Amino acid sequence: MSLYNPSRDQARQFLFDAWAKFQLQQTLTALEKIAVEVIQMHPEYHVIFSSPEKYMHQQYFPEMGETNPFLHITLHLSVVEQISINQPIGITPIYDKLRQKYSDTHTAYHDVIDCLAETIWHAQRNNEPLDSAYYLKLLNQKSN
Repeated sequence: MSLYNPSRDQARQFLFDAWAKFQLQQTLTALEKIAVEVIQMHPEYHVIFSSPEKYMHQQYFPEMGETNPFLHITLHLSVVEQISINQPIGITPIYDKLRQKYSDTHTAYHDVIDCLAETIWHAQRNNEPLDSAYYLKLLNQKSN
């Protein structure tokens, strides 16, 4: 698996494997621990991560109101890492403000995820690299 650019199936397999190891009470790597913590926040996805044979190749269509649980968990992992290293610079204090605003870690994460998803969409639509200033602007709007 490419560490920096895994395929869709590799990314899904990582999540399936981490969840299976957790269920079997096997030792987890640091990244697997974070993935399991994020999956635990989403009990609605537990059946999916427990059934790789059924969900490995499942397609999700946002235009039909479907949330892609793999994308959602992967965005969560990205946000956890961004906050842990304060990249882009300023994200950690903004996240802290969101946590205080909601008195809830998970809701604060979801606000950050929404801003990240919009930033990615904006970059793709304009065929540009990710714009951290735009991302931080969206985050600041959410935190006020």
